[in-house]
Amino acid sequence: MRSELNNSRKAWSVLIVSTLAFTVCFMVWMMFGVIGIPIKKALNLNSTQFGLLTAVPVLTGSLIRVPLGIWTDKYGGRIVMAILMAITVPAIWLMSYATAYWHFLTIGLFVGLAGGSFSVGTPYVARWFPPRRQGMAMGVYGAGNSGAAVNKFIAPVLLVGFGWTMVPQVYAAIMLGTLILFWMFSYSDPKHLVPSNVKFMDQLKALKDPKVIKYCQYYSIVFGGYVAMSLWMVQYYVGEFGLDIRVAALLAACFSLPGGVLRALGGVLSDKYGAHSVTWWVLWVSWICLFLLSYPQTDFTIQTVNGPTTFHLGLNVYLFTALMFILGIAWAFGKASVFKYISDDYPTNIGTISGIVGLAGGMGGFVLPIMFGAMMDLTGIRSSAFMLMYGVVWVSLIWMYWTEVRGTSVMGGRAQAAGHA
Repeated sequence: MRSELNNSRKAWSVLIVSTLAFTVCFMVWMMFGVIGIPIKKALNLNSTQFGLLTAVPVLTGSLIRVPLGIWTDKYGGRIVMAILMAITVPAIWLMSYATAYWHFLTIGLFVGLAGGSFSVGTPYVARWFPPRRQGMAMGVYGAGNSGAAVNKFIAPVLLVGFGWTMVPQVYAAIMLGTLILFWMFSYSDPKHLVPSNVKFMDQLKALKDPKVIKYCQYYSIVFGGYVAMSLWMVQYYVGEFGLDIRVAALLAACFSLPGGVLRALGGVLSDKYGAHSVTWWVLWVSWICLFLLSYPQTDFTIQTVNGPTTFHLGLNVYLFTALMFILGIAWAFGKASVFKYISDDYPTNIGTISGIVGLAGGMGGFVLPIMFGAMMDLTGIRSSAFMLMYGVVWVSLIWMYWTEVRGTSVMGGRAQAAGHA
């Protein structure tokens, strides 16, 4: 009995400090979403260059996810997470000394390593809990995505008060303090390690499984889209509605905060109703929101019996923020439900599969901001970013219908078993 209580205490301690560590890592990972705005102005960057600037940290944070997931299986989450955080501290600090565009891109590659923390913590915390509680555990840990919102609260205040260079210096100090706390209150359990004879290429063979590819597609929306929008929204508010950067960041947090915090609730719902049911409704809610968000500000004139009459059609800042808030909630649930699929289907290989799916999500977060910028430079329409996401959601809805829903006799309820067909 005492051993059980001790293990439970350790499990919750690991979950709490790991979630804190992931929150700080995500805050650092999203740093360019705010400080990129004065950098864009200082360096006279176009929208595509700005998209690349914000996306570069996401690239390394994504590419390293698969090896980090494998190393977590092999060596344990505690040591891998600690080393990862330690490596990022000097890179974050050096960011404040960058002056040229290539400086930011190069240092951003190293700062981006913080984003790989997701693939370390997910299997690390999951293995401390029984299967019936793993959706909850991964959901709570994944709530560290709210670091994107924390960044929007802290960075604008530092930026306006002391200049953008103060942001990376403060973030480096926060990362160092978090590393110390994590090491003090986390634990290791040799029983959580997988056999060391498993090779890198053997684990990558999971990509031959069509279900893994499908989960990658889902995650490229709910996580990749979340990352891309978190990076894009502050400058969108500034450009579209003419807001001050602090107000823009606060409103952008209405998307980022629920998109992170409510992931834990998504994990609980996925445990209760199944990954399939939750993901299906997430995609439909996303489709509706993105359809409305895609419509650009439009003035059109019609001829009436009394002469020409002009109408304006477009979202004001309040409706826009409300739709983004709903979208953030949907994607929070979706991020948890996709990983519930993984823990259900691959219980002995969570680290590798979560690394692969996390890589796909992260690559979505890398590619999408660049595409947002390119489409805006090409069309001149800011809402083209939402048009692109609308199309991606359509692909997932069709894919899910043909592989899961079509064979389901009753939608929702206990029909989620069809989600694993």
